[in-house]
Amino acid sequence: MGTGHSPCASCKLLRRRCTKDCTFAPYFPSDDPHKFAIVHKVFGASNISKMLQELPIHQRADAVSSLVYEANARVRDPVYGCVGAISYLQNQVSQLQMQLAVAQTEMLCIQMQQEQPPLLPPSMEPISAHDLIGDDKSSFYSNNMMPQYLNYSSSNSTNVIHDSLKRESFFGHDMHVS
Repeated sequence: MGTGHSPCASCKLLRRRCTKDCTFAPYFPSDDPHKFAIVHKVFGASNISKMLQELPIHQRADAVSSLVYEANARVRDPVYGCVGAISYLQNQVSQLQMQLAVAQTEMLCIQMQQEQPPLLPPSMEPISAHDLIGDDKSSFYSNNMMPQYLNYSSSNSTNVIHDSLKRESFFGHDMHVS
């Protein structure tokens, strides 16, 4: 007998006599009958026995632990078993890594904003309107010091946008409308 005088969980479930050399006794004690019942339901007693007998004794406990885990996973998810659980966990890890990367990027941006004031090249340093124009506004406009892009007419930009919208539909195909 496996554990004194009471039969192991497998022999109890299979209603057979538990012998001294019972393969199941060390791994399926009588005080945990559910453990063998679920493994038996998924794999069958003869398959479990064959698997255990093919393994060295020092690896059998780990094999039984794996069989119990897989059997529980198969009962919860008959199609994917533990692969479904592993896939779910991998997706969760991937999502959490993405969230972590976003949070780290946001922290870095905040730290950079707090540590350094925005640096502008000397040509782009902010100046006041008074510095630019001076006291006499008429001399500023007469000397044509205003940048050329400010004098850009709005009619040209409207035509460019309108032409590009005419050529492209909502689905991204050229319509060649003239």
